[in-house]
Amino acid sequence: MSLHDDAVLVLKSYEDQEELRQAYLDHLQAHPDGMWKACEAGHITASALVIDPEQGRVLLTLHKKLRMWLQMGGHCEPQDATVEAAALREATEESGITGLMLLPGGPVRLDRHPIPPPCHCHFDVQYAVLAPAAAVQEISDESLDLRWFAYDEVADVADESVVRLLGATRARL
Repeated sequence: MSLHDDAVLVLKSYEDQEELRQAYLDHLQAHPDGMWKACEAGHITASALVIDPEQGRVLLTLHKKLRMWLQMGGHCEPQDATVEAAALREATEESGITGLMLLPGGPVRLDRHPIPPPCHCHFDVQYAVLAPAAAVQEISDESLDLRWFAYDEVADVADESVVRLLGATRARL
C-alpha cells in the first residue's frame, strides 16, 4: 500500500472535523502527489504532540523558520510506510527521545494552515505520542529550543492550533 493510500484510509476512518476531513480527501483525490512537499497546491504533513501525562506537561519545539512554539512534525518522506509512522519519526527526530509511543486511536486532530510560497498550505494530520518515564530531550538542527511546558502554560506560549491539539489529546487520555 502506498503512503497516499494509507492517508486516504486514515482520513476515511477519522470521525471528527467532517468538513475539514473531506477537504483533505478531496485534495488527495485531485492531487496524486499530495503527500509530497513538491505538490505546490498543498501537501499532507504529519505531526505529533509529545506528552508526559504523569507530570502534566508537553514538549514543544521553537521552530527555527517560524520562530513559534509548536508540536513536532513535518513532511512525509519516501521511507514512511504510513502517516502514523511519519508522525512518530518526526517526533523522535525533533525531540531526541527514543521509545515514544503513539496514543492509540489514530489522529487526534486535523489542522490546515497556510504556508509561504511556492506551496500554499499544509494539511497536517496530528497525532499524540507518550513520552517514556524520565525522558530526556535533545534539541535537533530544526529547532532553536526545545522545552517542556505544563498544560496550563501552553496557551501563553503557543498558538491556538497547539492549544486545540493539547485539548483534544487530553480529552482522549
